[in-house]
Amino acid sequence: VQLQASGGGLVQTGGSLRLSCAASGRTFSNYAVAWFRQAPGEEREFVTSMRWSGNITYYAESVKGRFTISRDNAKNTVYLQMNSLKPEDTAVYYCAAGIPWVGVRTKYSYWGQGTLVTVSS
Repeated sequence: VQLQASGGGLVQTGGSLRLSCAASGRTFSNYAVAWFRQAPGEEREFVTSMRWSGNITYYAESVKGRFTISRDNAKNTVYLQMNSLKPEDTAVYYCAAGIPWVGVRTKYSYWGQGTLVTVSS
């Protein structure tokens, strides 16, 4: 599986962005897909994940109610809709895929290259 993330950019506090992660090489069926982020000088942290076949999702507390993970089966693409953005959301965002889905214990073997999101105050 090869993952290509896109959609990052500069946005003001309170604004919105939608990130995309397109997969090639194989379909996402039976996979878990997720978004992680890494702020400058910080460890990479979990943002959200979703079981591709089904509607099970997990969110980090810091993004609950503001971020939404979704998918487009036909395009084999996963999205991250980010609303009410805050300066602390500034980070490089990475999409990831792994199999099998075991909820928050899923191991992610495939990673996209990252896309930078900068939220100005």
